[in-house]
Amino acid sequence: MKSQATTICYLLLFLATECSHYRSKIHIKDGDKIQHPEGKPKTGRIQEKCHGPCITFSNCSQPCAQHFRGEIGFICNQNKWQKSTETCTSLSVETLFEDSNSASRLSVAAASIPLHILDFRAPEPIESVAQGILKNCPLDYACITDVVKSSEATAGNIAFIVALLRNISTDLSDNVTREKMKSYSKVANHVLDTAAISNWAFIPDKNASSDLLQSVNSFARQLHIRNESENIVDELFIQTKGFHINHNTSEKSFNFFMSINNSTEGILGMLEIPRQELWKLPPNASQAISVAFPTLGAILKEAHLHNVSLPRPVNGLVLSVILPDRLKQILLTFEKINKSWNARAQCVGWHSRKRRWDENVCETTLDIRHKVKCRCNYTNAVMSFSILMSPKFIDNKVLDYVTCIGLSLSILSLILCLIIEATVWSRVVTTEISYMRHVCIVNIAVSLLTANVWFIIASNFNKKAQDYNWCVAVTFLSHFFYLSLFFWMLFKALLIVYGILVIFRRMMKSHLMVIGFAIGYGCPLVIAVTTIAVTVPGKGYVRSDACWLNWDNTKALLAFVIPALVIVAVNLVVVLVVAVNTQRPSIGSSKSQDVAIIMRISKNVAILTPLLGLTWGFGIATLIEGTSLIFHIIFALLNAFQIRDALRMKMSSLKGRSRAAENSSLSPTNRAKLMNR
Repeated sequence: MKSQATTICYLLLFLATECSHYRSKIHIKDGDKIQHPEGKPKTGRIQEKCHGPCITFSNCSQPCAQHFRGEIGFICNQNKWQKSTETCTSLSVETLFEDSNSASRLSVAAASIPLHILDFRAPEPIESVAQGILKNCPLDYACITDVVKSSEATAGNIAFIVALLRNISTDLSDNVTREKMKSYSKVANHVLDTAAISNWAFIPDKNASSDLLQSVNSFARQLHIRNESENIVDELFIQTKGFHINHNTSEKSFNFFMSINNSTEGILGMLEIPRQELWKLPPNASQAISVAFPTLGAILKEAHLHNVSLPRPVNGLVLSVILPDRLKQILLTFEKINKSWNARAQCVGWHSRKRRWDENVCETTLDIRHKVKCRCNYTNAVMSFSILMSPKFIDNKVLDYVTCIGLSLSILSLILCLIIEATVWSRVVTTEISYMRHVCIVNIAVSLLTANVWFIIASNFNKKAQDYNWCVAVTFLSHFFYLSLFFWMLFKALLIVYGILVIFRRMMKSHLMVIGFAIGYGCPLVIAVTTIAVTVPGKGYVRSDACWLNWDNTKALLAFVIPALVIVAVNLVVVLVVAVNTQRPSIGSSKSQDVAIIMRISKNVAILTPLLGLTWGFGIATLIEGTSLIFHIIFALLNAFQIRDALRMKMSSLKGRSRAAENSSLSPTNRAKLMNR
């Protein structure tokens, strides 16, 4: 009886100690972080800035609020202290299992175990998470979920939870059951909540997000499915499904519908294993597992890659898949999160070792306003997939209207130019030089007209179902005819120089024609074919956001920019040559003749500049990331209307002129006038 009374006394003493300990834990001073036993903790006052002068790029740190370990880092930006990093954490390995240890000691006392068994000392520190889980909850990991879910999702706690999940996937993934996967996902769901997204930016380790994805995928790989079809995890921000499959299985699909902002409105995602892939499986059963994340795309940080603009925004679910090694190809459908984003989507896979999105493992088969379909290659290094949207798309109605109206007028002007050339052809092609000059005009008009037509096709093609091969074909034709435009401009410039400098020796018309077509179409064909042969095998010929030459990965755009800029430079030299030769007055010229010569120089420059494409130099500015919209508008205006201006000059030059006047003189000045009429 005395022994029982002693045990009861010790039990009461233990309860009092525990209650006192619990009260000390929740005792709060005004202004500290408020810890609520149920639900997520709320945030009280935290030191928001450093004291003292703020000098640009200087930094400082402040301690975390009471009950948190770590510090908050600040950096001075534009004379204001801004938070840059945070390591504030209330979690530790000991706190994860503190309640479990207390409960176990209470149950021992209640069972009237002899007094010498009771131990009221503080529990011994647990050296690893695995040891604590194996000791307290080896079957379902449930002992850690409540502690994690009740913690505040500070940057420090997020980093701790990511490390916790990484350790579990490394040390406790021998036999992953449905119950373990549920507990594991509840922990991951806590840091994937939309309320925690903003705090990911302050984690010092920028690889934390990719570590989380890799840990979840590694843990799910060890999951054993019991039933034919299972909805294993159904949390708000992480879902897991699985199937048993074999070579006789029909096409299998994983369908996900997940919320983005804790609302009933959600987005869809679907992963499909094609029938021809399932044929590769052996008769015995295998399993396929898929994990979906609606918010992970917003926090995944890519490793810096040269010539790639970061960040590249994700506009759909992130879908992970764990398949048998024999399966290599999957089909995915993503509903777009931001459906008003007027830019083309790019299907990508997350490369776990490179820690970045890989565009080469996926092909976009459909891209419409609401959804995107992808065909992707699955490997052990690339198990997660999503869609990216171009961050460099210029969405401006003014530019759209300028381009649309300008191209329409340009096409009409080009057609009118060709009709006029056909009408007056016999009157103006009286010499070899004049014949070749008009051949140049016709081919320039044909090249620009054809290039504009393909440009319109490519623009409309982007808004409809995208097919990679068709996009390559459209881009190749646009590339070829725009290059032809420039090379015919080059031949026109060379012909002007030939007409001015070479007076006494003339080439045959047939020789000039061969040279003209070799330059005008032969050179562009060689450049375009070489470019496509080098870049297409690696899918680097076209851009991810438009049917045009790639810049980010292969720099295929240089195959257009370099020839165009070189020709523009040559044409500038030609303008100078024309100016120098036409300003030489003949013997006996008067001052009024000098004035007339200056006027002719101005006219030569005014005609040559738009006709030879010097205004395309504004296109350089449009290639620079972050360039002002005004450069795009100027570039569109000058190039859309340059043929209209050239046509107007052409019409005015035909008025009041006769064939006899064209051949009246062989002086350099009159030759220049002839060449530029």
